[in-house]
Amino acid sequence: MELLANLGDGFAVALTLQNLGLALLGCFLGTIMGALPGLGPSNGVAILIPLAFTMGLGPTPSLILLTSVYYGAMYGGRISSILLGIPGDEPAMMTVLDGHPMAKKGMAGEALSLSGIASFVGAFFATWGLILLAPQLVKIALLFGPAEYFALFALAFATLGGVSSTNQAKSAFAAMLGLGLATIGVDTQTGVPRFTFGEVHLYDGLDFLVAIVGLFALSEVFIFLEHRHGDADADSKKLTVGRLTPPMSMIKACTPTMLRTSVLGFIAGVLPGAGASLGSFISYSMEKKLVDKKGTFGTGDPRGVAAPEAGNNAAAGGALVPMLALGVPGSGTTAVLLAVLLSLNITPGPLLFTQNPDVVWGLIAALFIANIMLLLLNIPMVGLFTRVLMVPPRILMPIVAMVSFVGIYGISGSTFDLLVMIGFGVMGWVLRKLDVPLVPIILGTLLGNTMENNLRRAITIDNGDWFTLVDSPLSITLWAIAIIGFIMPLIVGRALRSRMHRKGEDEGSISD
Repeated sequence: MELLANLGDGFAVALTLQNLGLALLGCFLGTIMGALPGLGPSNGVAILIPLAFTMGLGPTPSLILLTSVYYGAMYGGRISSILLGIPGDEPAMMTVLDGHPMAKKGMAGEALSLSGIASFVGAFFATWGLILLAPQLVKIALLFGPAEYFALFALAFATLGGVSSTNQAKSAFAAMLGLGLATIGVDTQTGVPRFTFGEVHLYDGLDFLVAIVGLFALSEVFIFLEHRHGDADADSKKLTVGRLTPPMSMIKACTPTMLRTSVLGFIAGVLPGAGASLGSFISYSMEKKLVDKKGTFGTGDPRGVAAPEAGNNAAAGGALVPMLALGVPGSGTTAVLLAVLLSLNITPGPLLFTQNPDVVWGLIAALFIANIMLLLLNIPMVGLFTRVLMVPPRILMPIVAMVSFVGIYGISGSTFDLLVMIGFGVMGWVLRKLDVPLVPIILGTLLGNTMENNLRRAITIDNGDWFTLVDSPLSITLWAIAIIGFIMPLIVGRALRSRMHRKGEDEGSISD
């Protein structure tokens, strides 16, 4: 009953004209961002962060806007996957296998609408999972001391690369780079400037938002300037959308699939480092083994569209659980959202539910609202969103650059921050060319100071004894999970990734 009362309070916060309008705007913009190949939810949220701050919104409205963008981008990723056979982002990779063959059969509209329904089911289930599981995690988190928090942050770094990481060494390098960037500024305990090189602007450290917008948004612009790709939409003009709503028989046949894969996807999302990509792959693989008796998966089977879409959207909601309850992001996009929370002077973790209940429950209520809005937007407006794919990057990328520069300058009013953002953009461009993941850098920049403070506090409390980091069952458990989480991708990650890509190539060639 207490949960329902809290949820009711959340709806009282979310159901205002301003918040409803922001949710609608976020859903619309997020779907567009997700539909454009290569952007995805992390870049979409990063690009629109300046918009949220320059509008002068409070904490709750800002989070409602950006989480609506997050959910919308997860929905939108399927549009280019189905119409072009090009995944909008990595979690949408498995949707290509049956979605694009359905489009080639003249069933593009049905595939798009079915994927929208599956996304709704997965996200709806994940939001209820967030309501039920996050408060329980909070109770466990209250047992954490400085040593346990340090071990928890180490676990986040060790597992964030996950099975999708192409190279664990590169993930470790990115994490160390992020931690190094976090040390820039005045030491909070000694008052000594570190790595500021006499530059007064660096005394407060690097701004999270400047780093994120530079690494994600500007690096995308630089990659476009390098490759100048612009006409990936040729196939979309040859495809007809056809019927916009799937028949009831198709929905009925896919309902058990959507329910099963929502559970799987949510579990994958809650696990640190697993994320929507693994949720999508596991969901598709399990359904193929369970129900594909006639070998129709990969040739345009609607269940092959419903499974990965329900799985990756449930995983997106599941990744919010550790972020809100523990302050540790479960995915790249939730790492970006964590930066937004910290910039708004809100600290995620066990005290969030007691100190800022209006924020957290208003956000959860807004997730329900955004999910319904996305379902209502994505079926009747399928034709409009498909036209987004025809916008050439030469028009889109200058808009991204303009929003980045104007937004960051509007937030800080500092030309120095613009130079720092350009520096991060160049760094992001170079690192992406070297296939170094960007998310651990952001995580290191975000959590570095907190991690250092907890380490110092733990050592000080135990009079300089470093064994205090492993002298409780909880900290030992966290260290064990961290070690296993870092080593497992080295053992099984390569095989799993090759299976994902081989499945995509083999079944894609069958459908051609």
